[in-house]
Amino acid sequence: MRQVIDNIARARQPALHDLPPEQARLAYAKGSGVLDVPGPALARVEDVQVPARDGASLPARLYASRTVAQGRLPALLYFHGGGFTIGGIASHDALCRRLADQAACAVLSLDYRLAPEHRFPTAVHDAWDALSWLADPVQARRLGIDASRLAVGGDSAGGTLAVVSAIQARDAGLPLALQLLFYPGTTAHQDTPSHQTFAEGFVLGAASIRYFFDHYAPRREDREDWRFAPLLAPDVDGVAPAWVGLAECDPLVDEGLLYADKLRAAGVAVDLDIYRGVTHEFIKMGRAIPEALQAQADAARALRGALHP
Repeated sequence: MRQVIDNIARARQPALHDLPPEQARLAYAKGSGVLDVPGPALARVEDVQVPARDGASLPARLYASRTVAQGRLPALLYFHGGGFTIGGIASHDALCRRLADQAACAVLSLDYRLAPEHRFPTAVHDAWDALSWLADPVQARRLGIDASRLAVGGDSAGGTLAVVSAIQARDAGLPLALQLLFYPGTTAHQDTPSHQTFAEGFVLGAASIRYFFDHYAPRREDREDWRFAPLLAPDVDGVAPAWVGLAECDPLVDEGLLYADKLRAAGVAVDLDIYRGVTHEFIKMGRAIPEALQAQADAARALRGALHP
């Protein structure tokens, strides 16, 4: 991990938080696959459009380990990371392919709308609209999905959206098999000890977090909305079981632990893994970091167990 960090520094590329959002997105897209291992070929990869409540059409990509003719599959709705400002389907293609392959399921990767063009709570609305759409029996049948076996997941900001969607699903009476969370963001003000310990020099730093959140939720009242900071949710009783994968050297590790504790205190089953000596973003560094592929395999195992009980 230290070698990766040193190589990033040696490349002398501008920090994402020093770039306008459009340029930051291009830079992230260009570099996101450099350390990743290509995903496997799948029986089915299909681009689809998901309708949003305001009439927008959201791009999404469906990955499936078998064709529609071979029978319906349980599904994971996946939300990519990127501080609600960068990232997309392409940056998380290999990860979604591997989860679909190893968990023997379908994965729908959503291109929710990004800030600052679309600020909070647009991403939250897009996430819920996509889950409601996927859970519709008619739509699910068309996609070759078993709507009775659904999960939500994501990394970083996408993990936040998965957490919020799981709570909304509970409130709507929509049963989910699992929430699959790679280092989710859950706090309002980034004031846990790990935010200080890992503020600089660990891939995701304090300046980047400020940059992302100033674009996504610049108003204090928005940051104290539980849909931005799920640790503030009034209760999490009865939400879906969770698999939580955290990086030890990550500003977000404490809030991931706090959310796992909140779930456990509410009687929710939680499987928690902390990957030692790695940083935020490590799950897409399989070429250099063995723990990346291990974390993906652990997540896929939990997903398979939940979707194929």
